Amino acid sequence: MNITFLGTGTSQGVPVIGCECEVCQSIDFQDNRLRASIYIEVDDLCLVVDTGPDFRQQMLRERVKRLDGVLFTHAHKDHTAGMDDIRSFNFKQGVDMPIYATKEVLDQLKCEFAYVFAEKKYPGVPQITVNEINKDCFQIKNTQIIPIEVMHYKLPVLGFRIHDFTYITDANYISEVEKEKIKGSKILVLNALQKEKHISHFNLEQALELIEELKPEKAYLTHISHKLGKYRNVKDELPKNVSLAFDGLQISI
Repeated sequence: MNITFLGTGTSQGVPVIGCECEVCQSIDFQDNRLRASIYIEVDDLCLVVDTGPDFRQQMLRERVKRLDGVLFTHAHKDHTAGMDDIRSFNFKQGVDMPIYATKEVLDQLKCEFAYVFAEKKYPGVPQITVNEINKDCFQIKNTQIIPIEVMHYKLPVLGFRIHDFTYITDANYISEVEKEKIKGSKILVLNALQKEKHISHFNLEQALELIEELKPEKAYLTHISHKLGKYRNVKDELPKNVSLAFDGLQISI
């Protein structure tokens, strides 16, 4: 399995309009944090988790040539706003794009992208195949996907486990039942917004405590705001098995 971090930031990431903090002004590519998303190559599948506002830019940057499906974690715009750009893969691959989301996320997508779901579609709009999911495991071809329900304040959000890899973003609470789905993962990706406590995201301290509890072989922090600090500074504060992810980072498992 190969994973590419398309984006590791938030709507408070880099660059922030008008912000003059050291992260937003940094010329280090590891401080460039577009909205959080990953590209996964596993078995005979190529998948994306979330299509934020930077989706087109991210896919062009990484020269992604194939996409077999999109998994959505939740309906916030920084994770869905780029869905229109899957049309490029419709044109290239000649097939409808499968999307996988909960009923609540699909309902929101139908409001924001009504033309995509219309009975009579305008020529050239994205063509999709809708797959409603919940907390139960599901298959895409021969690959098992395990949804993990986490809480983003009061909003349920899905993380996903594929084989020994688990990806979780936009969380500040995970129940004991859902933690059991994560245990045994070799690689865990977890959100860590900033150092200060936040109402709907793990901060750095909380993320590190959870990683210590779940004990993956390796963990990467994502969904990072500029408030967390520069990559080169934060990396020195982390345990040996934890790294700050950055846009374009590629890992294999």
